[in-house]
Amino acid sequence: MRKHVCILGRLQIILAALTMGVGTSACSSNRIPSTTREDDPRVARDLRQLRLSTAPFRTLDAAATAGYAGVVKDCLVHEHHGAMGYHHVNASVVDARLDLDRPEILLYERISEREYRLNGMEFIVPYRVWPRDSVAPLLMGQSLKHEDNLKIWYLHVWAWKENPNGLFADFHPAVKCPAEGSKIFRPSGGAAQLSR
Repeated sequence: MRKHVCILGRLQIILAALTMGVGTSACSSNRIPSTTREDDPRVARDLRQLRLSTAPFRTLDAAATAGYAGVVKDCLVHEHHGAMGYHHVNASVVDARLDLDRPEILLYERISEREYRLNGMEFIVPYRVWPRDSVAPLLMGQSLKHEDNLKIWYLHVWAWKENPNGLFADFHPAVKCPAEGSKIFRPSGGAAQLSR
């Protein structure tokens, strides 16, 4: 049954890519990553929807045309746990609403000087529209986490690059950042700190 669902999901992605003008080669080699709760069909369903909605953004130019930042200076890394990559924000969708069809942030990894790969998304809700002392917003059955330095709720979803630490992990051990553009994340007393 799982194989059948995976095949159907891949066909949906290929069909969506064809109708949106995206080459199928970008989709055909990617399988749907495992979830942190593989027995939850709702997570698998939401993941398929997220991949369908973000398939057009496999190229950074397409994402920039849709309102995401085209140039991002810093690539966020952790001292020990891999990286997140470049955060390309679409400020027009940063509000109290979480929508699988419009993630607030697309996470890219630079492959070469001119080539970027879409690895995942980050969904965020600012404290100004969803206070920190409220019940956490939910997406894909997950409670969003606090980021007090940035005053946001957030959730990462590694929809396009399977993460051995889990679909919703903060960092990916296989994502790399170039030395000249890296911004290091150092936990300190429960609060995140960023430094060069």
